[in-house]
Amino acid sequence: MTSTVLEARASSPATSLRAVWPAILGLSVVFLVEMLDNSVLTVALPTITRELGASATDLQWITSGYSLLFGGLMIAFGAIADRYGTRRMMLIGLSLFALASLAVVAVRTPGELIAVRAAIGITAAMTAPGTMALCFRLFDQENLLMRATSLIATVGLVGMAVGPTAGGLILQVLPWQTLLVMNVPIAVLAIVCIRRGIPSDDPAKRNTTPLDLPGALLGTVTLILTLWTATLAVEDGWGQAEPWLAGAGAILSAAAFVVRERRTAHPIFDFALIRRPAVSASLAYEAAMGLGMAALAYSVSLQLQLVWGWSPAQAALGNLPQVVVLLAVGPFVEKFAEKLGTQRAGALGATAVVAGLLVYGLLGRYDYVWIAVALALTAAGMRVVSTIAGVTVMRGLPEDQISTGAALSDTSQEVAGSIGMAVTGTVVAAAIAGSLTDIGTTGTGAFENAVTTATLVLTAICAALVIWAARRSNSVAAAS
Repeated sequence: MTSTVLEARASSPATSLRAVWPAILGLSVVFLVEMLDNSVLTVALPTITRELGASATDLQWITSGYSLLFGGLMIAFGAIADRYGTRRMMLIGLSLFALASLAVVAVRTPGELIAVRAAIGITAAMTAPGTMALCFRLFDQENLLMRATSLIATVGLVGMAVGPTAGGLILQVLPWQTLLVMNVPIAVLAIVCIRRGIPSDDPAKRNTTPLDLPGALLGTVTLILTLWTATLAVEDGWGQAEPWLAGAGAILSAAAFVVRERRTAHPIFDFALIRRPAVSASLAYEAAMGLGMAALAYSVSLQLQLVWGWSPAQAALGNLPQVVVLLAVGPFVEKFAEKLGTQRAGALGATAVVAGLLVYGLLGRYDYVWIAVALALTAAGMRVVSTIAGVTVMRGLPEDQISTGAALSDTSQEVAGSIGMAVTGTVVAAAIAGSLTDIGTTGTGAFENAVTTATLVLTAICAALVIWAARRSNSVAAAS
């Protein structure tokens, strides 16, 4: 495709998804890789333990090291992309992501694999903000933007659904390193599609303010320590010193970040933008979604396997209602938003998440049908919220900060999800004596009571976020 065609496309936004299919395909596979990475590798952990002699601590770092760096660096890389080019950052990130994934063939020790996973996490954080930001660049019409983001999300969700199963089948015939090496052709496909389908960055639309490096560093440290605190709370419990030290560090670095951003002439992110009603309401909806999905992700699989005695395969099938609804609802999100308006649709989607949590918290212990209902409700709500809130955040920010806005959306869900996991894990650990594997014989009632308590606590927090966000949105509608 010639540069003339790309320039014409840049000045004339697409009127259909088909017109920009290479770009949509490229952005879809980027999101697919982000959704697949940790879930696919999880099935290989026993093999990695045998072949590399990895300890439990090594395995924890292999999985959480990626998540910490991925979640902690997105806002910093989003700010960099706004200043130096979102498309450029995406292409650089994908190239480095492919190289980092290919490096696994040289791994011989757990430490080397941890380093590779850290590199993959960093490079994935370079690409993540660009997925929505570049999609936003393609369309002027909000319905097309919703349709595109819904399609991209569908590809990622399909990958999330089939990833562990596909990974297990691959391990039957190929080495575990294949699970990371297969990122390479996917990244190459994304690079080709994005280069063909998305115009080069327009220097006139970049953020021209200087990059606040101290602010970026403090923000990154704050996010990583927050995510690490939640991870330590789940893994080790609050009886150890490490979660408290990490939490204290997160609070101190957050305070330093706020002070820095209020005093500097060019903050990495202007807090005034978050105070915009459309942006703050959407972020609150996304935080509620992250909390709710984390509670179910942690509790349902444990309940099915450790309390009810289901096999891992049966437990995977038990989560199918969530996957099916996530995929089935996608094509209707746009029509739902058109009929009700984005504000009402977002509020109803978030309310569905709260309703699903309430059903699980009160009735999930009695029969699987209630778990299925809870999974379906939360999945439907999540699909609506993730599409509408993401688009609303992007629309509510200046064009030269859309990569930062996309990163902010992703980060709000990551942090909220980690907090939800930490709350649930802490309550369960406080109620259970001994290992979680002993639940089936010694702690069934205590576990179910703990899950009920944790889920209802998170339901109350989610409901408060949803009510606040709905009122925030309604105040804007009334004013206009």
